Amino acid sequence: MKLVLGLAALLTVASAAVSRPKDQKVSYDGYKVYRVAVAHEVNKVNNIVKDLGLSTWKGAPRAGAFSDIVVPPTQVDAFTKAIAGLDAEVMHEDLGASIAEESTFQTYAATSVNATWFNSYHTYADHLQWISDLQAQYPGNSEVVTAGKSLNGNAITGIHFWGSAGKGVKPAVVFHGTVHAREWTVEYMAYNLLTSYNSSTEIKGFVDKYDFYMFPVVNPDGFIYTQTTNRLWRKNRQSTSGSTCVGHDINRNWPFQWSVTGGASTDPCAEDFKGLAQSDAPETTALASWLKTVKANQGLKLFIDWHSYSQLFMTPYGYSCTAVAAKNTELQALAKGAVAAIKAVHGTSYSYGPICTTIYKATGSSVDYVNDVVGSDYTFTSELRDTGTYGFVLPASQILPTADEAYAGVRYLLLNMK
Repeated sequence: MKLVLGLAALLTVASAAVSRPKDQKVSYDGYKVYRVAVAHEVNKVNNIVKDLGLSTWKGAPRAGAFSDIVVPPTQVDAFTKAIAGLDAEVMHEDLGASIAEESTFQTYAATSVNATWFNSYHTYADHLQWISDLQAQYPGNSEVVTAGKSLNGNAITGIHFWGSAGKGVKPAVVFHGTVHAREWTVEYMAYNLLTSYNSSTEIKGFVDKYDFYMFPVVNPDGFIYTQTTNRLWRKNRQSTSGSTCVGHDINRNWPFQWSVTGGASTDPCAEDFKGLAQSDAPETTALASWLKTVKANQGLKLFIDWHSYSQLFMTPYGYSCTAVAAKNTELQALAKGAVAAIKAVHGTSYSYGPICTTIYKATGSSVDYVNDVVGSDYTFTSELRDTGTYGFVLPASQILPTADEAYAGVRYLLLNMK
């Protein structure tokens, strides 16, 4: 999915448990993705996944929820027999074909920064060039920034833009995208806010009131790997001593409530592996340090971490389903308004609420860290389109509609935050 809304953007089969040569591209040809209604059969569905060695797209099956399960061609017969009697549907008849269609990248002509960018997905190199070209069109009130470097030395690159008061004067609005490598996102919000600054009184008001920092790809190593080797890779590319499995989940690695059990895995082969110690992923360390510096220098008004998929707009906390954020009443009211604004654009329904009770328990997350440690005035995370028809492999035709409605949600926040 491409969407960050700000420069950001959005997109488990990628089983880190399988050690592969770097140059061996993972094929999903013939794989199917099934959505199974777990209902009260959570143990049965979990056992099927475990016994057949399958991967899921939204975590372990949970009672009363749907489980999106990826099945290789060699296991289709066994899987369909095992789920007999359960309510199930096929999301992707051929996952490889869906990925091939989505991954037909549009050629980007340098300096041609316009809305056609959002008609297709793009390579990582083109994302960097696009950011540079967008900034070059607005040299007086924008700059390319970095929040540090990844494990492999790739800069965590974003764009910073400001209004009439000048650089670094107003409180910051920060968006992160592509934290999880397979959750591709877009730069629509930065494009919309910058290109409309001189023509929209409302948008000029937003940009004059806040400094915007938008990072479309905060997990560049993982994002590159999705394009070169495994489209469905999630984590960074960090090795773990004593394991052949690769990758830490950088959104389970932040140094706040990291040690709480049940919200991340201690298995290096798991998709949500938390790392051996909090903040041992270089991307997490860099982003945490950068955010604290911004907060100290100019204040942090709003932080949003963009993901896909599920159509959710969520608030702290992820680490606990009973802990309540200090500004919870206001956060819920803002989230409610944001999802109403989103729905008003194309009729797309989002749900809202605290992370733990809305999607699942997640420890060591950026949202909880930014809320309680950095001290952002307002902190949210969103899961963009869709709810399972395409999952992580969203057609390019939905990039711009997703961006339009997501901007509507952000607009609501910018109009109603105190």
